[in-house]
Amino acid sequence: MEIAFGVLGGLGLFLYGMNIMGTGLQKAAGERLKKLIEVLTNNRLMGVLVGALVTMIIQSSSATTVMVIGFVNAGLMTLNQAVGVIMGANIGTTITAQLIAFNLTDMAPVAVAIGVAIWIFTSKKRAKDLAEILIGFGILFIGMDMMSGSLAPLADNPSFVNIMTSLNDSFLGVLVGLGLTTILQSSSASIGLLQALAKQNLISINIAFPILFGDNIGTTTTALLSSIGTNKTAKRAAIIHFLFNLIGTVIFMTILRIPIQKIVVALNPGNVQRQIANAHTLFNIINVMIQFPFANFLVKVANKLVPGDVEEETAGLKFLDSRIIETPSIAVGQASKEIYRMARIVEENLKTSERAFMEKDEKLINEVFEQEKVINRLETDITGYIVELSKAPLTDEQHSTVNILLNAINDIERVGDHADNLAELAQYRIDNKILFSDEAIEELKIMFGKAEKVYIEAIDAFKTDDMDKAEDVLKLEEEVDYLEKKYRANHIERLNNQSCQPSSGVVFLDIISNLERVSDHSSNIAQYVLGIN
Repeated sequence: MEIAFGVLGGLGLFLYGMNIMGTGLQKAAGERLKKLIEVLTNNRLMGVLVGALVTMIIQSSSATTVMVIGFVNAGLMTLNQAVGVIMGANIGTTITAQLIAFNLTDMAPVAVAIGVAIWIFTSKKRAKDLAEILIGFGILFIGMDMMSGSLAPLADNPSFVNIMTSLNDSFLGVLVGLGLTTILQSSSASIGLLQALAKQNLISINIAFPILFGDNIGTTTTALLSSIGTNKTAKRAAIIHFLFNLIGTVIFMTILRIPIQKIVVALNPGNVQRQIANAHTLFNIINVMIQFPFANFLVKVANKLVPGDVEEETAGLKFLDSRIIETPSIAVGQASKEIYRMARIVEENLKTSERAFMEKDEKLINEVFEQEKVINRLETDITGYIVELSKAPLTDEQHSTVNILLNAINDIERVGDHADNLAELAQYRIDNKILFSDEAIEELKIMFGKAEKVYIEAIDAFKTDDMDKAEDVLKLEEEVDYLEKKYRANHIERLNNQSCQPSSGVVFLDIISNLERVSDHSSNIAQYVLGIN
């Protein structure tokens, strides 16, 4: 038990340190990471380099691949672009094993001490990011040393020696590596554990090799799990990651294992830790070199394994094309269509936020958050398109329409922000176990219904340029204003009468305030139709 606790404690420190170091590096890099992926992946070879670089920074190929799946799911990256980044991520993840092989344990306490000192005595953000990197680096090696020291007694344990011997030259080792990485959700951690065993001379490279191959398959499970609930293209990206590592493992186990093993042993005879690190690096680099020319084949196989047409994406422009700007009269109409499409996505998100609150459903809350990202991206892209359109030779009427479109998209996006706020309040309700009286819930249902109706009527009036419907929106908006004041007074009275929890007061009032703002933005849209604004 003492060995198990020591190993688990060391592994926990290792994972924690790797997470802190990765977080610090991400903060230091900032939004440039995502921009790097978005901008530099049109060329597949550049995608490989970007994938490797990003994974070196965030210290996790799984995290990079999950990020890529998020981009693909949001329509920000095509499947062909994703292949290169996924391949590069596998190369980048080998940096952790290489760092461990340098055996920098003696420097670990110094790194933690310096990191903590910087953290305590500075208020600068950049300096604190550096402190996190140093603290994480130190904790990682302290955990590694703790694992290694705890494993030392196993050298005299016959049962352990027999188990390790059974993994020699065996596909069983692949299964062990796969299972270990699936459980730990980190190939770096499982390879770190192998290196800890190697440091105590408990395993040879012959035993480590098949486990290492299994680790590379196991790391794909994170991406596969993250693809659940995404669109078909994102699922295909996760499948490509799995296929890439599976095919590489088969190639190495059947053809390249012996020559690669001879190379790593020749490079560092007697240092199994370094042999494992080099084997891991060579596996991933050579695997990319072999499969890179067949990237299109991987895409085709993924399309076969996840059949069917890609469902309509909520992200990415559907009706707009920069070439249409050459015909402004058509472009203005297409821009209106795209904005209406975005408005419908916002409508669904508003309804989902209501369901999330009423049903206390965290899955629905996360759906709102994910769709809000899509809405923000659409707003940015459509606005950019309309700005370009405004530079084209337009008639006075078209100029007026373009100005209305710019204002309308801003109000629609703000309604999306309020849906996001409502989802946050739903999460707060769940986290803090806040209860509401039946009367309060009924009032919230009415308020949600009214606000949603005002918004739907407004975007319908916008689509059809229906002035009568726009007039109705203004009347409905007055009703919502009245209800907001009435329900605010009612809830304060309930709080005074102690028929509602005090903690529910802020949430209730925030919800009706957000819904009243939804109604205000809907009124603005109706006024654009009427020509008031």
